[in-house]
Amino acid sequence: MAYSMTGFGHFEITSEGKKVTCQLKSVNHRYLELSVKMPRKLSVFEGEVRALLKKRISRGKVDVSFQFEESFDRKYDIRYNPSVVEAYQESAIQMAKAYGILNDLTVSSIATLPDVFEVKEAEDDPEQLLSMTMDALDGAIDRFVSNRRDEGERLREDMLSKLDELLKDVSFIESRSPQIIEEYKARITDRVHELLEDASIDESRIAMEVTLFADKICVDEELVRLRSHIEEARSTLLTDEAVGRKLDFIAQELNREANTILSKSTDKEITGVGIEMKTCIEKIREQIQNLE
Repeated sequence: MAYSMTGFGHFEITSEGKKVTCQLKSVNHRYLELSVKMPRKLSVFEGEVRALLKKRISRGKVDVSFQFEESFDRKYDIRYNPSVVEAYQESAIQMAKAYGILNDLTVSSIATLPDVFEVKEAEDDPEQLLSMTMDALDGAIDRFVSNRRDEGERLREDMLSKLDELLKDVSFIESRSPQIIEEYKARITDRVHELLEDASIDESRIAMEVTLFADKICVDEELVRLRSHIEEARSTLLTDEAVGRKLDFIAQELNREANTILSKSTDKEITGVGIEMKTCIEKIREQIQNLE
């Protein structure tokens, strides 16, 4: 199964008034390059996030972003400060004695004084936040991989079709090559007849010239290697592994053989087919750059 390197995935987890959202998007890259953006409360989990990403994604420039939201009905821990209350109470008693006034200090009045109460937000459960973070990431990766797989499948089908075209071109060159030799033999024989007219013709000399010509334009080895590379590319596209790097190497080999055939060609038809092969191979190489 081929996977595209471009993809998108989004997932969110909600629990106890908290929501963690994860989004992934990627473009082509030779290796795996991760860019992770996390809010402060989740940033302590970046190591775990990167480890999971590296486990499930092998290539591409991947941008990962998290968002954290929580409801306003958070729990608070409110406590009074005994030492501050005692200090206020002692001061009130001293004032009442010193000035002969009523000490009417009450709980309500003390509660309004500075530093009597300490108000703290209830601490978040780190295990809960880690679980939500990783669940959101896992869900986003699932959708991201699915998106990549769908795009990769379209690329795979198109490349398989182009490989079929290459096979047809190989078959044409295989069938055309013997005809070229026969046509060359006929031309050289006619030419010798024109030059020598009624003189005897050295058939062995003509046979030698034809043999030298056939050896010069022979592309049997190149055609065999082309068939082998095409078959290897086809089988690679049908595996479940990351195939981009291997296919890139195969495409280079395909291009090398096509260039050799063109350099040996003296036939207009084979030259035309060779150019078509190179164009097709270049299209395959462009698509390979999108594969993981």
